[in-house]
Amino acid sequence: MSTQTHNANVTLTTLFKIKERGEKFVCMTAYDACFASILGDAGVEVILVGDSLGMVLQGHDSTLPVTMDDMIYHMQCVKRGNKGALLVADLPFMSYASETQTLENAAALMRAGAHMVKLEGGAWIENTTRLLAERGIPVCAHMGLTPQSVNRIGGFHVQGRDTGQADGIIAEAKLLEDAGASTLLLECVPRSLGKTVTDSLNIPVIGIGAGPDTTGQIMVLHDVLGVSVISPKFVKNFLLDSKNGIPGAIEDYVQAVKSQSFPADEHCFN
Repeated sequence: MSTQTHNANVTLTTLFKIKERGEKFVCMTAYDACFASILGDAGVEVILVGDSLGMVLQGHDSTLPVTMDDMIYHMQCVKRGNKGALLVADLPFMSYASETQTLENAAALMRAGAHMVKLEGGAWIENTTRLLAERGIPVCAHMGLTPQSVNRIGGFHVQGRDTGQADGIIAEAKLLEDAGASTLLLECVPRSLGKTVTDSLNIPVIGIGAGPDTTGQIMVLHDVLGVSVISPKFVKNFLLDSKNGIPGAIEDYVQAVKSQSFPADEHCFN
């Protein structure tokens, strides 16, 4: 039976308060008004309009072909169906290569309905992060496995497994926090590194394949429903045991994150 627990308007302040209480918040991708509404009813606090749409909606083998026009269109759709979640939008591949380009594209996503923009990278996005933050645009920095760099890193592999790389991720995460990042998304790293980064920062850390110790957890909608073409170690099909179809699966995911039963050991990298 549906719990219909959608939130009042979620803000960055909401996420910081959740972190201060030692609780967890729930993030999930959505790309249209219908699913944005369902996620809101289930109590999802943060909705990401991700460039993952290039793979799960458009059928590409990476996120690289996604354009600003794609992101703006899907952001507008999600905005119409939103029921109080904080909306985050990806800046797609090569859309933040210069100062002018960064400001124009981030502004376009904010006008389309985003409350925050997400961009991938480490130390090299320090100046970009500061540029956006100083102009009132909240930034979610995306570190660890960064899909837009898939050709440089040689595929979708776990990051930070050796000491040198792990230390680099920690240092660069602190650098981006100091530059003004409001949140950090950490993808596909060992569980211990996810905890260390979370404990080292004052801002909330959102994990995907980063263990259970991050402040928030995010999954791609299609992974929660078990319909993605690939199924990484860190995902779980919540539709299998749902007693209320798709809405029930999303509610089960929310409750699993809140109760800290997900991610479990089998979803973590050691």
